[in-house]
Amino acid sequence: MQAYRASLLRFDPAGRPVYDEDGLLVVGPDADGRQRVQDAGACAAVAARHPQAPVTHWPGRIIAPGFVDMHIHYPQTDIIGAPADGLLPWLENYTFPAETRFGDKAHSAEIAEFFLDELMRNGVTTSLTFATSHPQSVDAFFEAAQRRRLRMLTGKVLQDRHSPDGVRDQAEQSLIDSEALIRKWHNVDRLGYAITPRFAPTSTDAQLRGAGELAAKYPDTWIHSHVAENKDEVRWARELFPHARSYLDVYAGFGLMRERAVYAHCIHFDDDDRRLMRETGTATAVSPTSNLFLGSGFFDFEGADRIGYEYGLASDVGGGTSFSPFTTMMAAYYAGREGQTKPGVSIPPSQLWWRHTAGAARALGLEGVIGNLQPGCEADFVVINPKATPLLARKTSLAANLEELLFAMIVLGDDRLIERTVIC
Repeated sequence: MQAYRASLLRFDPAGRPVYDEDGLLVVGPDADGRQRVQDAGACAAVAARHPQAPVTHWPGRIIAPGFVDMHIHYPQTDIIGAPADGLLPWLENYTFPAETRFGDKAHSAEIAEFFLDELMRNGVTTSLTFATSHPQSVDAFFEAAQRRRLRMLTGKVLQDRHSPDGVRDQAEQSLIDSEALIRKWHNVDRLGYAITPRFAPTSTDAQLRGAGELAAKYPDTWIHSHVAENKDEVRWARELFPHARSYLDVYAGFGLMRERAVYAHCIHFDDDDRRLMRETGTATAVSPTSNLFLGSGFFDFEGADRIGYEYGLASDVGGGTSFSPFTTMMAAYYAGREGQTKPGVSIPPSQLWWRHTAGAARALGLEGVIGNLQPGCEADFVVINPKATPLLARKTSLAANLEELLFAMIVLGDDRLIERTVIC
């Protein structure tokens, strides 16, 4: 047993914040030897229940759950901030040339190491991550994550058409490679496999059908792709799949919508699409910095909440502009204010934080496993210094309540807020 004393942030089952100004987090091994939260709450009460646990005290700090990034591309680390007119030109001019290099295992490994270091520096302890179409990109990522004892999810990208040489694969071999990677890596230590069509326009019917068959054969894997990000992309998908009711319906027709299926963006939706998400248990990875950067549009938070389906926040690096969860939460706040069916939605700061921790975990099918600091959760957490900069110190000292404190950190925060990231 080990106890950690500081202010303590966690969430109840309804997504409401639970905050102890003087809190104690007690961590200890489960039957399998994995470190989990054993107790959490007000220091005086928790300490009395665990008198033998040694205590590490971090005065003036906040212990919070590690952040969960629902959609990010590790091969795009080097093209963050590349200028482009929109999604499709950005893919052609930057993304595909960069991803071609991931046929080289050494290059994949070098980027994976940097990428995971950057995530941890920003307090992100789990991510659902795109690799490339090269199996070695998956091996390199999982090997690096395994050494760090991280809970990470990724998979080989499937793209057998409308893609240049160097990233385009072949349907039959791509499915053989995917199944081999599932058997090699899925549920090994803290790793999980995601069946990953890049997006419907870059896969043939045969590849999408095969992906759906793999998803049915391995129902506890994840499915990870993009949908309805950009209007030009939506038009293209409708031309390629004229019999589908909508772009989203393409995936449903191939058996690629279910629990643990996550689609990035989901901007250009109607209510029938939202109901399809709800009925299938499929979740959205909301990627606001990427949507703003590429001019794709705004996710409709009001529409998603009205229909009632799962979603969480994502950086979408390298279309996204920052690894920092604080930047992502701030951009989500902007999107909530500007881009809704009913404009002027103001998302509470604690809700933004929940959507990037326990809410994202729930959307991934990992509720009670990660993203929270309730008993039984894996003990991945961050130690936050709310006075990390002079402006933060001044602003957080004026906070009259928890919402003001969280919002000050969202608006003014960056990687300097994360004093340390602790992996169970």
